[in-house]
Amino acid sequence: MKFFSQFILTFSIFITINTFGQKKEMRKLIADNFAFADSQYHYLINAGLPLDEMPQSFNYTTNKVTGYERTWWCTGFYPGNLLYIYQQTKDESLLPEIRRTLKVIQPNENYTGNHDLGFMMFCSFGNAISILKDASYKKILFQSATSLSSRFRPHIPAIQSWNKSKNFNCPVIIDNMMNLELLEWVSQHGGDRKFAEIALQHANTTMKNHFRSNYSSFHVVDYDTSNGTVLQKKTWQGYADSSSWARGQGWGLYGFTMMYRFTKNKKFLEQARHIAHYILNNPKLPIDKIPYWDFSDPKIPNVPRDASAGALIASALLELGQYTSGKEKSNYVTNAEIMLQSLSSPGYRSKLGSNGGFLLMHSTGALPFNSEVDVPLIYADYYFLEALIRYKNWYL
Repeated sequence: MKFFSQFILTFSIFITINTFGQKKEMRKLIADNFAFADSQYHYLINAGLPLDEMPQSFNYTTNKVTGYERTWWCTGFYPGNLLYIYQQTKDESLLPEIRRTLKVIQPNENYTGNHDLGFMMFCSFGNAISILKDASYKKILFQSATSLSSRFRPHIPAIQSWNKSKNFNCPVIIDNMMNLELLEWVSQHGGDRKFAEIALQHANTTMKNHFRSNYSSFHVVDYDTSNGTVLQKKTWQGYADSSSWARGQGWGLYGFTMMYRFTKNKKFLEQARHIAHYILNNPKLPIDKIPYWDFSDPKIPNVPRDASAGALIASALLELGQYTSGKEKSNYVTNAEIMLQSLSSPGYRSKLGSNGGFLLMHSTGALPFNSEVDVPLIYADYYFLEALIRYKNWYL
C-alpha cells in the first residue's frame, strides 16, 4: 500500500546555520501556509455537505468530502480552523461561515453523551472568544463545562470518556486529557472552581494509571466506578494493548503541558518532559519526525504515517519549549520546526484545489477498524495551524 510519494523516500531535512536566515525561512513558511489555507478552505466551504454536518475527511473513491452531525467529537475543529485562518489572513469572507458553523454546534453545550466537549466547544467557541473578541460566547463555554463535569466519577476519580458497553465498564482514554482545558479555562474566567478541581483530579489519575515505566501510554483504562479499581488496560485505536499509539502519545504530551500552563504544578511539567523524551528518542521515529501510526507496529516502515499525530506533537512541543530553557528548549523547538517543515512539504501538504479542500494528507484515524486510513483529517489541519501560530507568536 503506497502511503507516500518518492519525495518522502528521499526527504532531506532543511537546516540553516544562520539564525536570521532560519527565522526568515520560517516566516515565509508560515505566511505561505496561511495563504494556502485561506484558498484551500474556500474549496472546503463549497464542498456541498449538508448544512447540519461539519467536514471530517475526504473519500478518494467517491471524490467527496465526508462529514458528521454536531455531536461527533471532531465538529469543533472546522470552525476552529476557519477562526485560525481568519486571524492570520483577515479574510472577512470567512466570517459568515464561522458564525454559521458556531450556531450549528452550539447545542452541544448541553451534550453529555461523551467526554469530548473540550474538542467540540473549546476549539471552536474558545477561539471565537479570543479571536473575534465576542464575549457573548463565554456563557456557552460555562454551560459546556457543566455538561462535561457531569461525567466526573468521584470514586475513580476521573471523567468517564465513553458510556458503559460490552467492551468496557467505565473507560477513560488518554484523549480525555485534552478536554481538561475547557474546565480549567472556565474556572479561571469566573466559573466554578470545582471545574479546575475535577481537571486536577483527572490529570492525577491519568498520570498514575495510564503510563508505563518508559512513559508510553495505554489508550484505555477501564475502571470499577464503585471503588476506582482498574479493571483492564487496553487499546481501541492502537496496534495492541501493550503498544504505543502515536496520537495517544501526542494527547498525553499536549495534555500535561497544558495542565502545567494552568496549574504551574511541576509534576505535570515533568510528566510532559518524560513523554517528550519517549517520543523524540524513539528509534521508530522517522527522520522527517512524522510518526508512524503506532510506534510499536512490527511492520514499520511499511505502515501508515499519522500526520495528525505529527501536527499535534509539534504544537505541544512548542508550548513545552515555553516552560524550559537552554538545550532542552532548543531540542523541543528544533524538532517541532522539522515537523512543520515536513508537513509543509509536498509529501504531506495537499496541492491547491485537491484533497477535498483539506490541508494535510496521510493521517490515520483508526487503523484496526480500517477507518480513516491514509486520508486527510480535520483535526490534523487544526493542530498544524495552531502549531504554525504558536511558532510565529513565540519564536519569531
